[in-house]
Amino acid sequence: MEPVRPRREITLRFLAEPTDVNFGGKVHGGAVMKWIDQAGYACAVGWSGYYCVTVFVGGIRFYKPIFIGQIVEVKATLIHTGRSSMHVAIDVSAADPMTGAVKKTTRCLIVFVAVDGGGDTVPVPPWKPETEEDKRLEQYAVRMATMRKAQDEELIAIDGPRKG
Repeated sequence: MEPVRPRREITLRFLAEPTDVNFGGKVHGGAVMKWIDQAGYACAVGWSGYYCVTVFVGGIRFYKPIFIGQIVEVKATLIHTGRSSMHVAIDVSAADPMTGAVKKTTRCLIVFVAVDGGGDTVPVPPWKPETEEDKRLEQYAVRMATMRKAQDEELIAIDGPRKG
């Protein structure tokens, strides 16, 4: 039997339902964020083989609304690994089932960390970019990690030392 390779990508597809609607008659942003987290989680677990927790969601950008009855596709792609972390790019699109017209609706980056049963971080299999697009996506993830670190340092400097 051939060993199972980690999965780098996963796509969830489903119909946007009336229970997902907001007061404006479109799919609620919170529902979209839930779908993003679910797809990202499935991608991270598929890669690492461990339970994973979300440690960062950033750069979420809503481009177009999703309407009830549209077919939603949430694509999660691993674009960078650290020792125990995984950066996952998420793209959301919606299609009209009658015409087939597809539009990009949302995009973001999520960072997950793999943990064991006690909640301690565990190493994940390293991912290496193979194509030019992979290299570009990994460079983006590294730039975002650098920006997050700088932002965290600025917040600590503003807040001062925490008393616990």
